Amino acid sequence: MKNALEISGLTKTYPDFVLDHISFTVPSGSIVGLIGENGAGKSTTINAALGLVQKEDGVVSVLDREELDGDIKEQIGVVFDGSNYPEILSPRKLNRVMKNIYSSWDEKIYFDLLKQFSLPQDKQIKQFSKGMKMKLAISAALSHHSKLLILDEATSGLDPVVRDDILDMLLDFVQDEEHSILVSSHITSDLEKIADYIVFIHEGKVVFEMPKDELTEQYGIIKCGAAQFEALDKSELIAYRKMDYEWQALVSDRERMQKKYPKAMIVPATIDEIMLLYVKGEGKR
Repeated sequence: MKNALEISGLTKTYPDFVLDHISFTVPSGSIVGLIGENGAGKSTTINAALGLVQKEDGVVSVLDREELDGDIKEQIGVVFDGSNYPEILSPRKLNRVMKNIYSSWDEKIYFDLLKQFSLPQDKQIKQFSKGMKMKLAISAALSHHSKLLILDEATSGLDPVVRDDILDMLLDFVQDEEHSILVSSHITSDLEKIADYIVFIHEGKVVFEMPKDELTEQYGIIKCGAAQFEALDKSELIAYRKMDYEWQALVSDRERMQKKYPKAMIVPATIDEIMLLYVKGEGKR
């Protein structure tokens, strides 16, 4: 199986928003990070791919199947931002529910994860903090032998220590190259740590789909004054922006631009900075 998830031409129209022919893949054994500002279409993409909202156009293939039948749904673990389960339940009661839903439910893995995350088994979910609810949802998603995990802002309510634990779990999950993850997140530093590929959605369209290493190792930002900025060849800039005391310009080949402009200060670009310049910059190409 080449790709765990293939999305091609996915389209959904709302009165004030259009998800416009979204296409990208989640290769088997990889972690793909989905980034974009609020309202860019990340959650709509995930919901449409899972069949939770009706798509108007496009093809979605999950684990080599276009039909999301019960067998395929068993192999997808999903975690949404917010409450994933009835809040009147406790984790112990949730275990009994999940055993009836998933034939592949593994309660040993589940209770081991509850212990690892220090989650009380008999406390009602409504008494959990947001971070505890997220840890419970991730524990459940990992407990029915999922081949594809889909996480929508799953680390947003967690402190840095717990986030780091979860990121390590996600890296372990894909080690055998049979498991794959699609994770949307505002916390791009998390994706810099774990993602193999980055898909950037802006205003309902895919801006780029690239290997993460290519972004972080090759992209750069030229920081310069007005006179130096005027001398730059604008056709070689992806986007640029005037700040208070300098111009910033995004380039895709840091080393080549440094040779061409030896006096310019060109620094590595974080995913956050790349996204910001795409969204707020001028001259985008």
